[in-house]
Amino acid sequence: MSIEIAFTKGHGTGNDFVLFSDPDGAIELDAAQLAALADRHFGVGGDGVIRAVRSAALREGAAVLAENPAAEWFMDYHNADGSPAEMCGNGIRVYGAYLLAEGLLELEIGETVPIGTRGGVRTLTRTEEGFEVDLGPFVVAGEAMVSARRLDVDRPGLAVGVGNPHVVVALADDAELEALDLGEAPLVTPPPPDGANVEFVVPGEPLVTSGTGRIRMRVHERGSGETLSCGTGAAAAALATRSWAGEGAPDAWRVRVPGGEVGVRVADGHVHLSGPAALVFDGTVSL
Repeated sequence: MSIEIAFTKGHGTGNDFVLFSDPDGAIELDAAQLAALADRHFGVGGDGVIRAVRSAALREGAAVLAENPAAEWFMDYHNADGSPAEMCGNGIRVYGAYLLAEGLLELEIGETVPIGTRGGVRTLTRTEEGFEVDLGPFVVAGEAMVSARRLDVDRPGLAVGVGNPHVVVALADDAELEALDLGEAPLVTPPPPDGANVEFVVPGEPLVTSGTGRIRMRVHERGSGETLSCGTGAAAAALATRSWAGEGAPDAWRVRVPGGEVGVRVADGHVHLSGPAALVFDGTVSL
């Protein structure tokens, strides 16, 4: 039996999503249906699928409401292959724009709202540019070796946790970054228990301008492949570079990705991600 879904296509710096509204949790799509929505040839196409659902309507929402009873809305995010993910930094900004457009949320510039995710509650602030999300505390610890197609030798990577797992690899220059073939997932050794997004980073020249660090990044996202941008990946890349730079490294960063640029800042032990969010078109699809 087929089901018809009314959807919106949106993106944050080219990281694109299929969003649909299901406030009371009445629509249950399996992994195959979610993957079909995200399929770029036979579906709508996107790096992930986001369902707008109330926290109270989801099993995972119980922990969210225990953490913050005001977190009415839950970002039910799945990767392009239909697998669930803890968080999506670009996705949560687009989710905020979608909630506003659907009349499910009222939020003025400068105001904040708590949003439930599988990684916990995240605070979203509306800004002139779009949105900023407090990704919460972070962990920079642990090393691994990373191999990738068209990377001449394995490189050391730094493990970074920002609500979801990342491994960040520093490269020497733009030529190395552009030569990478990320159509196949990089191999991380030892393998992270739940997989990881893998970011490849090149520092700006100079690294710091007017007190702000600058880096370029490409990313392979678990469950989605290479994407034009990854919000939590940008945060992880900035945190790794900040760690490598040592004492005196800035807390503010601009991260250039193939789809544009996002901001990252560190304050009071938390990492924050800012950037635009765009809604592109609406439609309906049968699954």
